[in-house]
Amino acid sequence: MESHYMQGLDWLILAVYFAVLIAIGIWASTKRKKESSLFLAEHSLRWHHIGFSMWGTNVGPSMLIASASAGFTTGIVSGNYAWYAFVFIALLAFVFAPRYLGANISTLPEFMGLRFGQSTRNILAWYTIVTIIISWLALTLFAGGILIRQVFDIPMWMSALVLLIISAFFTMLGGLKAVAYTNVYQMILLIVVSLILVIVGLDRVGGVSALVDKVPADYWVMFKPNTDEAFPWLPIILGYPVMGVWFWCTDQSMVQPVLAAKDLREGQLGTNFTGWLKILDVALYILPGILCFALFPTLENPDEAYLTMVENLFPVGMVGLVFAVLTACLVSTIGSALNALSTVFTMDIYVKKFNPNASQRRINIVGRSVTVVGSVLAIILTVAIDAIKGLNLFNVFQSVLGFIAPPMAAVFLLGIFWKRTTTRAANFALTIGTAFCLTVGVLYLWPPQWLQFPWPHFMLLSFELFVILVVSMMIISLADKDKTRYEIPAPIHENRSKVAIGLWIALAVVMISLYVYFN
Repeated sequence: MESHYMQGLDWLILAVYFAVLIAIGIWASTKRKKESSLFLAEHSLRWHHIGFSMWGTNVGPSMLIASASAGFTTGIVSGNYAWYAFVFIALLAFVFAPRYLGANISTLPEFMGLRFGQSTRNILAWYTIVTIIISWLALTLFAGGILIRQVFDIPMWMSALVLLIISAFFTMLGGLKAVAYTNVYQMILLIVVSLILVIVGLDRVGGVSALVDKVPADYWVMFKPNTDEAFPWLPIILGYPVMGVWFWCTDQSMVQPVLAAKDLREGQLGTNFTGWLKILDVALYILPGILCFALFPTLENPDEAYLTMVENLFPVGMVGLVFAVLTACLVSTIGSALNALSTVFTMDIYVKKFNPNASQRRINIVGRSVTVVGSVLAIILTVAIDAIKGLNLFNVFQSVLGFIAPPMAAVFLLGIFWKRTTTRAANFALTIGTAFCLTVGVLYLWPPQWLQFPWPHFMLLSFELFVILVVSMMIISLADKDKTRYEIPAPIHENRSKVAIGLWIALAVVMISLYVYFN
């Protein structure tokens, strides 16, 4: 393979990165008890494993590229998607995590099954599987494949295959424990390399004050007026919570490290650590784009901002380290998604419906088989997405994912906070409600001639769909003659951490201060 980005020393550094990564994965797998579950790391994850794993799952190479691009074109305003998240990570820590751990579940469909019965669990299991394959695997591989294809000049299918083999290796060898341990190593590497890029960029610009002088003043404002087309403040305030609840509190790939926590204390400290790490998103991912604007204002394609900085500011050797980091982001996200996929299929479908008395050995075999099948499906989807020309499909699919959030957010929030919510209402939201939201999403993205009118902002539309679903569920629940009640176990309170509460208060103070400062 040849690459105009990579020299001999870069290849050596990339090889060393992979050698260390594989060694950590093998070491982590030896820590797993023989024939123990692959899925929840024997409930042994500590706060740093949880924090780095959740952050690592959230960070893909597309996020690095897109964040730098947004920084180049609009400044720090897209950082709302990172900083506003702390509210919903706190909701996970203090509302959802005590209930999840109290119910001693392996999957979130299992939790909803306790609340609404087997029919809801079945629907949610398949819903989760489809979401993981499309959003977490195929789209991540598509975005990463584009990057790797550009750098190494290899076909998309080969890019996807290489990434999946590496990720599946950890998932099949050591399960969640191997994924979590390697995530710690990879995310520390990401922080170090991104920080070096920012420091070198600031030095080249001439310092912070010189940077402020070289970019527009509104590049440092978190809330834009409602007249702003891309980032109006009201749709962000109202719409992000819908996506925030879905993403941080109800998505299997994101929540699984918390389900595997040693106890509630570690879970709450781990989520808090994730909240602190999210502060770094602006400094490590968006700031390079702003620096690129200051240094290379004539750059035609903002999507090239990150790689432009790398190519022009880093010496031979450091470039290899950057591509190691980009690969790390991919492996982290894909590994977490593969583990979540195998967990949901194995526990919610295979064990629950086909083999309730399956041995742990049999369960692990099925889990590994699902990892392989999921990988093959993801490659097929990735190549299919790449074959469709003429559309920025990654952005299109990302937008469609926003229309998946309202049903999940409505079902989980009402399921926990309103005891009168019935099974029929939950199943309505997950089936008819999802179909309705996706239909609106398609019409929003590809409006027919008779629908050519000014649509509300995407985030505001997501909020409106959520409100419609909540009201519909309440009406169905009140009218439902089947008043069967399912009781979920009480939330646990043992091992609640006063330190975690104090750290969450400190995080809230810091976040509010940042918002005040940048407005």
